[in-house]
Amino acid sequence: MISSELPEVLGMSDRIYVVAEGRITGELLIEEATQDAIMALATV
Repeated sequence: MISSELPEVLGMSDRIYVVAEGRITGELLIEEATQDAIMALATV
C-alpha cells in the first residue's frame, strides 16, 4: 500500500517503509511504528 494517511498505514500494515525525496529513509515494524517515528523518518 502507498498512502500518506498515517492512521490508515498504522491500521493495515505489518511493516512500514518510509520514502522521502525519492529514497527509502527507514523501515519500521508495526510494533515500533508511531506517528512520531514515521514523521521523523519522513523529514530526514
